[in-house]
Amino acid sequence: MITGHVFIATSLDGYIARPDGRLDWLPDPADLAEDHGFDAFMASVDGVVMGRGTFEAVQGFDPWPYVKPMIVLSQSLEAVPERLADDVEISRQAPEELMARLAARGWRRVYVDGGAVIRSFLGAGLIDDLLITRIPVLIGAGRPLFGPLAADIPLAHIGTTAYPSGLVGSRYKVLRPA
Repeated sequence: MITGHVFIATSLDGYIARPDGRLDWLPDPADLAEDHGFDAFMASVDGVVMGRGTFEAVQGFDPWPYVKPMIVLSQSLEAVPERLADDVEISRQAPEELMARLAARGWRRVYVDGGAVIRSFLGAGLIDDLLITRIPVLIGAGRPLFGPLAADIPLAHIGTTAYPSGLVGSRYKVLRPA
C-alpha cells in the first residue's frame, strides 16, 4: 500500500513561505549543526510529490537537496529547468490518480510537500503522518500550512524533538475513522 508522508518547516506563526513565496526566513542548512532528520526522512521515501509554488521556491537551490525522483503537481507549469529534467516530472493528475500511478511504479512511501498539495492529500486521506518543524522566527504574514478543511482531521502526537539550533520538530500520525 502506498502512503504519503509530510516533512515541512513552518515559522512559529504557522507560515511555510512569505506572501510572495520566498523562503529567505529559513535558516541556511550550512549554518546548522544538525540536519533535523531530513537525510533519514529522504532515505525512507521512494520519491517526492511537490506543488508548483514550492517547486518554484526551491528550484534554484544549489546543491539540489532532493536525491529521489520528484513529481511536481501543476496545471500551469510547462517545463522544468534543464539541469533538473532527469529528476523532475510534471503531473496534472488528482492526488488519488497520481498515487495509484506511483504505486504501479513500485513506490510505497511518498514525500508530500507544499501547502496546497499537503492539504489536498490530507483531504483525500492519503497522508499517513506529518513531521512539522517549527523555526523560531515570526514572519507576520505569508502562506499558511493549513487552512479551511471540509472536516476535522484527528491526529495523534507521536513525539517532539527540540534541537540545539532552536528548531522543534513534532511528528503526528493521521488517525483514520474505524
